Amino acid sequence: MSFYWPSLLWSLLALPLLILLYVWILKRRRRTSVRLASVQVAKLALGRGPGWRRHVPPILMLLALAALLFSLARPVATITLPMADRTIMLAMDVSGSMRAEDVKPNRLVASQEAAKSFVQSLPHEVRVGVVAFAGTAAVVQAPTTSRDDVIAAIDRFQLQRGTATGSGIILSLATLFPDHGIEIQHVTGQRNFPSKAIGRDSKDDNKPKFTPVEPGSYNSAAIIMLTDGQRTTGPDPLDAAKMAAERGVRVYTVGMGTTSGEIIGFEGWSMRVRLDEETLKNISLLTHGEYFYAGTAEDLKKVYESLSSRMVVERKETEITAFFAAIGALLALAASGLSLWWFGRVG
Repeated sequence: MSFYWPSLLWSLLALPLLILLYVWILKRRRRTSVRLASVQVAKLALGRGPGWRRHVPPILMLLALAALLFSLARPVATITLPMADRTIMLAMDVSGSMRAEDVKPNRLVASQEAAKSFVQSLPHEVRVGVVAFAGTAAVVQAPTTSRDDVIAAIDRFQLQRGTATGSGIILSLATLFPDHGIEIQHVTGQRNFPSKAIGRDSKDDNKPKFTPVEPGSYNSAAIIMLTDGQRTTGPDPLDAAKMAAERGVRVYTVGMGTTSGEIIGFEGWSMRVRLDEETLKNISLLTHGEYFYAGTAEDLKKVYESLSSRMVVERKETEITAFFAAIGALLALAASGLSLWWFGRVG
């Protein structure tokens, strides 16, 4: 815990003085002689005395003053709060290997169902965008708060050849930062891609100068990338991860399939697909994200459930002056109420 005005903590030194003053008042009252008719009357009077209750209101009032004086220093604590203004990009592999059935009913359907469940679990304020990548990458849904639009985009996935994991990351970054001048022609496969929709052409002389930030420091957005194979085309995914790290964006990677690989066939051709866990781990390491392995549909569902809880909260320094001020006010109210109830007066 830290304080905006730590010098005001010196005001707490008044509390010991108040305690000494209270003890002095009690002793002074004991020394005050009260003339009574007899010793028996005095004993009866003492028996009917307030006893321990007389100390409760002063103690509560002392604690109230302590809380109020502590709040004067404006304490600050790191607490977990709901994330505001959050954008999540889902970069999902739609390469031909996603038709493999080692994850039931197959990898593509399992990833679609898990992603849709994840999207529906997010708070409405969180925007979600979807990038599908195979040999090239495409934005199938721009960031939006409409869950129906996102789910419809996920349902429209079409399998293609090739796996360009780096393209999925780069296009996600260009979607998040349309003014950073990120070149995307080589990842989308389109020569005349509309620059205003995603990012400016890198040859634009008027583009703002980009200044790298600390990896993992950008809390307003994150990328979740799901893939089942190793890169076969497109830019190096580690170079793409460095671009994300320079912009402070965390990339959470989810790997499906087996590291040993398996051979799948379709329409007369066959290929061996292998999960490149090392690259996915390095991507998450570079960007201060995290890597998850999903070997089954149930594993994938649990991964997205875990990510859901991480994506919508953040730990940040927050001033908690109001908390201590409220405690002080409640304690003062309790002290006054008990004093009025037990002794018929406040004080």
